[in-house]
Amino acid sequence: MEKEVIGEIAGGQELLVNRTGILLNPELGAELIQGAKETIPSSEGNGENMEMERAEYAQEGLPIGSYPSPVNGSETESPEESGFDGRMAVLLDKLGERLAFERQGTRLYEAFIQKIEAMPIEDTDAPGADDLRHICNEELEHFKLLQQAIVELGGDATVQTPSADVAGVLSHGALQIMSDPRTTIAQALQAALNAELADNDGWNMLQEVSEQLGHTDLAKQCAKAYEEEQEHLENVRTWLSNMILSEAVGQEAQTKTTAKRSNKSSRRGAKKKSGSNKRRKK
Repeated sequence: MEKEVIGEIAGGQELLVNRTGILLNPELGAELIQGAKETIPSSEGNGENMEMERAEYAQEGLPIGSYPSPVNGSETESPEESGFDGRMAVLLDKLGERLAFERQGTRLYEAFIQKIEAMPIEDTDAPGADDLRHICNEELEHFKLLQQAIVELGGDATVQTPSADVAGVLSHGALQIMSDPRTTIAQALQAALNAELADNDGWNMLQEVSEQLGHTDLAKQCAKAYEEEQEHLENVRTWLSNMILSEAVGQEAQTKTTAKRSNKSSRRGAKKKSGSNKRRKK
């Protein structure tokens, strides 16, 4: 059985050769370029016509959804009549955005855990299933926090707000990468890193909006979630950097580089904490 498996791998090795570049065969590459020049376009017009079409769509197109209405209000009531002004609508829109993102974030790490458990590796720089499960559980807690906050503010947590719609599309790509059986652990970490970068900024913005609108308790909850998200980001960034450096320069050189980066990270974390404290005092 072992010989058969090795034979299959050896026989299929040709499939792993990257043939996407044209410089591997200059002659065929030149023919490809010449063929593209000689090919008659399948439709009339040029890039200028496309720009005009896009401008027309942008001017005439409808917005992506609308701001949510209060649960106890009537659809015919104005914001003033319902006590639901534009500021509250903006806050609920951003809460809905984070709610959608945390939902996808939970699914993202569930898929990551499945990948780690299905293809365990001996690389000590890679995260373990328990590490990812810790992040996943906190993402779920953040989702529940947001759900409760929306309800307490008189909103409907099942409504898809405009920003939630956009966030869902943005995060969909990361989930596709994570769920793809062909992606490596490092590639999955890259998807998680992109998601965590967006998530950190989202929580920071939500905290500031809550503070500006006088929702002190909500702002404190957002600040706590933001701190946890910063931890997620730092862990994912460290795992990814260590794996890439280990593969590129070797374990010994990677250890020295990691130590330098750890010192910089500690200083950056102290600055962030100091800035957060200053905003609270104001």
